[in-house]
Order: sequence, then structure tokens, then C-alpha cells
Amino acid sequence: MRSWLFVPGNRPDRIAKARGLSADVLILDLEDSVAISEKAAARTCVLEALREPRGSNRLWVRVNPLETSDFDADLDTALAGGADGIVLPKAESGACVRALGAACAARGQACPPVLAIATETARAIFGLGSYAGLSSSLAGLTWGAEDLSATLGSARSRGEDGALTGPYALARNLTLFGAVAAEVQPVDTVWTDIRDLAGLEAECLAAVRDGFTGKMAIHPAQVPIINRCFRPSEEEIEAARRIVEAFAADPTAGVVAIDGEMIDMPHLKRSRLILQRAGETT
Repeated sequence: MRSWLFVPGNRPDRIAKARGLSADVLILDLEDSVAISEKAAARTCVLEALREPRGSNRLWVRVNPLETSDFDADLDTALAGGADGIVLPKAESGACVRALGAACAARGQACPPVLAIATETARAIFGLGSYAGLSSSLAGLTWGAEDLSATLGSARSRGEDGALTGPYALARNLTLFGAVAAEVQPVDTVWTDIRDLAGLEAECLAAVRDGFTGKMAIHPAQVPIINRCFRPSEEEIEAARRIVEAFAADPTAGVVAIDGEMIDMPHLKRSRLILQRAGETT
């Protein structure tokens, strides 16, 4: 899943508009974009949206953090509406994902796939290696700079050149490593300057280069750029097919030759990932 678009849970007009977009996932938000006084109304709105006929978008729900008074009602809403997944904010370790699973089990329901936002507190950074073994319920890890900035007391997350400053580059990179180690999808954080689409594209391409497989969005205009950047090019897809087919033709081979170049198992693994991103099975 490439594009993950946040939509305020208390705005049925925006939810309706978002359904017509090409976002792979709509995140119906019950957390940061909804004022405390609007939480109950937002749950009603989200439940109604979940119960409407589904289109091409997957509908996920961002609940409030586990320790908050809104969490139980948020989870009840997501489960009652058959949400395609749950976005869990303020996750500090794999134990938080297990706690979410236990809360679902206590309701007699299986836990939907989970995307954990795994860098929003200082403690969470040290838990990024604890998500291994959870891939049956955990779909991905992502990271966030805004809450982490508030926790650290830092003035900004980017320098004058637009590049992430040290603490935030560390959070990004460790999220990537943590997700890959857990065998789940690494999803890059939002690009907050909704007017700077060129900057968004550059950041998407850097994320693809490093190994991220998707990116969160906060504005409809960001979705087509994210989708385009995170879909492999036709040249990449064709090259990946050739590698997969070459190994399939000789299952005992550890190395194959294609156009005079020696191709080994790491190339095969990357080719399979490329085809998976393109929506092909291998």
C-alpha cells in the first residue's frame, strides 16, 4: 500500500471527497485532527462511513492511544464498522501491538492489521527493535516528527536546507530497520508543506531509494505523487520479471547470468519486492 491519506473523522464531507481519490488507504482519524469535544461525534461519523459500501480505498481508523479514555470507544467503533485496519499512535514497543490484540480478543474479535506509529515518544525510539514476530497482526511501522518534537522540546525537525535534523533522521532510519526486521511494511511520514509538491516528490524518491514502500499524506494533492513515486517503473518491473523467471527456470541455482551480469540471491529478493510493490505475485 503506497498512499495513506489522513481524513478527519468528524468531517463527513471530507470523507466523501476522499473516497473519490486514488489513495490506497484512507485513515479515518479519531486522534490529532479531532478536538476532545468532537470525539464522540467523530466516532459516529466514522462508523457511518465504515458501514457505507466500500470503493477501491481501504478504510483504516486511527484510534487514540492505548492509555487514553477514548481508546476503548474508538476500538469498538473500528471493530463494529469492520475497519480494514487500525493505526495505533504513540506505540512504544511491540507490547503495545500485543495489548491492542488482547483488547480485540477480549471483545471476541480478531485484531485487524495494524500500522504502528512508532517514534512519537523518546522511549519509543528504543523499542523499534521489539516488533519482530508480530507480522501476523502488524502490517507496518511508520514514524512521526511532530509529537516527537513536542516530547524532545526541539524547535524544528528540519534544518534551513530542508533536510531532517539528526534526531529525526535517526527516528526515520530506525523505523525502516525496525520494519524490515519485523518483516512488515516501512511507511514514511507525512510531508507537511502541502504547497511544496516538488519537495514532496523529492522526499518520496529518497524514501523509495532507501527502502520505504509507502508514505502518509495529509492533502489530496499529495496522493498522485506518492502513488507515482512508489510504483516501480516499467523498466524496473521488466528487469525484476527477468530475474525471477531466470531463477524459476533453474530452482537449484544460487547465481544466474543475465545479459552478461551475474545475479545472485539478494537480487532475487529485491526483484520479488519490486513485483510485490507493482501488485504482481511471484
